[in-house]
Amino acid sequence: MTGDSPATAIVAEELRRTFGDVVAVDNISLAVPRGTVLGLLGVNGAGKTTMVRMLATVLKPDSGRAMVHGFDVIKQPQDVRRSIGLAGQNAAVDENLTGRENLELVGRLSHLGKSKSRERATALLDQFGLVDAGNRTVRTYSGGMRRRLDLGAALVAQPPVLFLDEPTSGLDPASRLDLWGVIESLVSDGTTVLLTTQYLEEADRLADNIVVIDKGLIAAEGTAKQLKGQIGDTVIEFEFANPSVAASAATTLGSTVAAGTVVRLVMSNGPATLRDAMNQLAAADIAPSHVALREPTLDDVFLTLTGSGATK
Repeated sequence: MTGDSPATAIVAEELRRTFGDVVAVDNISLAVPRGTVLGLLGVNGAGKTTMVRMLATVLKPDSGRAMVHGFDVIKQPQDVRRSIGLAGQNAAVDENLTGRENLELVGRLSHLGKSKSRERATALLDQFGLVDAGNRTVRTYSGGMRRRLDLGAALVAQPPVLFLDEPTSGLDPASRLDLWGVIESLVSDGTTVLLTTQYLEEADRLADNIVVIDKGLIAAEGTAKQLKGQIGDTVIEFEFANPSVAASAATTLGSTVAAGTVVRLVMSNGPATLRDAMNQLAAADIAPSHVALREPTLDDVFLTLTGSGATK
């Protein structure tokens, strides 16, 4: 299998999973080098979580093959589970226990022993800024604190591979930034991360490589810079007085209305395209109220590839 080597922490070949008549993942292949972050980008229902659950041995694929840390997810599931940490969209911690008790419990369940479990709990509470809250019950924690504790729990056994399924979903901006910093620190220490997200800025900041999934298929793959470059180097946005004028302008320009009163063009020759577009609008007696030029973002990539922007 391509990418199945000691330098590759995660590799999948033509993984497929259906639920009844719904094809959730349709023959997806990918490879993640050790010590890097792969961002799986897609809207709800795109197939991201199903992909993670197959790689984490929670779901069996209908067909295809995958290796995690050198172990086959179907033939060696226990070895895979010992090699990974998994943090999902909802913090999987016991709110009736303290933060320290949660971490120590995970350690004992991971067969670390009582002393080692205490040692890891202390280290992780410090790493995640939870020392002062370590002896409080989790029910008193904020959402951001619970999410940090959940990530800490996934790291108790110091796994070389970490699956993060929308780890910052629902967090406030400050908590999200804090968690990004923790993830970056883990990767700098050699952890391999597979990150699913709907936050485009999250993928832009954290991911070494990005796979855009749409309806169970890979729509595009590359670095953030490469993906942005695929759709053009300039985005032109025209804003109009109301949606009906914007719709007329979109028809004139052969584009789409991106957000009600805004019409968006992504081109490789911005100045020339702007001049031509303004001439077309003038000929149709349509005047924009505002015009802006900017570099493409991952949101533009998302909109171009899937026909919809990210939902968060």
